[in-house]
Amino acid sequence: MQDEHYRSHSFFYWFLTTPRRIQPFVFIASVETDTPPYFLLVEVPGTAPGSKTSIPQRVQNHHRFRDVAIIIFYTGNCKFLSYNRGMKFLDKAKIFIKAGDGGNGAATFRREKYIEFGGPNGGDGGRGGDVVFRAVPNVNTLIDYRYKMHFTAERGENGMGKMRTGASGETLVLPVPTGTVILSENEEIEYADLNTDGMEYLAARGGNGGWGNLHFKSPTNRAPRQANDGLPGEERTVVLRLKLIADIGLVGFPNAGKSTLLSAVTSARPKIANYPFTTLNPQLGVMYAHNREFVMVDLPGLIEGAHTGVGLGDRFLGHAERTKMILHVIDGTEPDWATRYKAIRHEMDSYGGGLLTKPEMVVINKIDAIGDDELSEKMTAFKKSFGRKKKPEIVTISAAGRIGIDELIAKIEKMFLGVEQ
Repeated sequence: MQDEHYRSHSFFYWFLTTPRRIQPFVFIASVETDTPPYFLLVEVPGTAPGSKTSIPQRVQNHHRFRDVAIIIFYTGNCKFLSYNRGMKFLDKAKIFIKAGDGGNGAATFRREKYIEFGGPNGGDGGRGGDVVFRAVPNVNTLIDYRYKMHFTAERGENGMGKMRTGASGETLVLPVPTGTVILSENEEIEYADLNTDGMEYLAARGGNGGWGNLHFKSPTNRAPRQANDGLPGEERTVVLRLKLIADIGLVGFPNAGKSTLLSAVTSARPKIANYPFTTLNPQLGVMYAHNREFVMVDLPGLIEGAHTGVGLGDRFLGHAERTKMILHVIDGTEPDWATRYKAIRHEMDSYGGGLLTKPEMVVINKIDAIGDDELSEKMTAFKKSFGRKKKPEIVTISAAGRIGIDELIAKIEKMFLGVEQ
């Protein structure tokens, strides 16, 4: 623990540094620097100083996937038990997988009383376990493959006497979020696209078991002493790339109000602040319209030159590849909407992935921050910038002021139905 990290949370820092004459309990606190700490006190009666065994395991497991620090306080001192930085969003991971090797064959002979020439009876080795990727729902990160990057399936057991075949290795199933693409190490070959719940891909096949000496028996070789070793399992390095499955993608410059719009039309509560690049990872939300559900993804902001690595880059546009329509959010207070619109379209074109061919709706946000005359003037200039090209659907709203939200949802539903038909 670093004191500097906790000084911003005065209560938390005071609690850590001040001896307290209190009963033993478990203290669980959030350690996110950009949110206030939240506290949960759980009594642990009869806990002796320096002991960890009496702390209920359910307390530690309950906050396994949250940013928490778990500290146990005793009379006059405190003991730091564990710190889990929590589940973070990760949409790309490189891992090494190896299927299990086959078991070796046995070179044994039948030896029983009153049987003079029992002959060979060595069994075959068991088959090595396979490595399988399986798409699972309710997961939207590859963080499990961030710290553990080598996975090996179980090896097949060796053959035994009395013609007994060794047990095959157990298949190693690696769960990944639905929407994960499995690529080669150089990312040039796509092995599989797991875009359906429960979909599986056999990534590495286990090695066959070796033959026992029973297979080598012949009229001229009645007592073979040779047996085959098991074959090695397949191994490879693969890249996992997550492309979130959503119906609608929100794109635009930083501070255009995408996160505010997501919070206005869904129950999601993304981080919202008045500085650029507030959203660092894609955020998902579900929008309801006439008993229908639409999954919306808020992508981090793009800036001019993102395809060259400026800002956060354009790799997050991969999460828009699976969407059926794009909502292009533009800050209405900007002086030139057309320049902003063309800049984002250029970045989408540079990325590829068929983003420019998707149905698009332009959402002019923050209209409550400009006057009616200015809004009309900017709208006229924006429409003229398309020339003879087909203009996209344009909607004016204020996400923060909840102005035009119902109209926006209705137009999204109408456009979405047209896309499905």
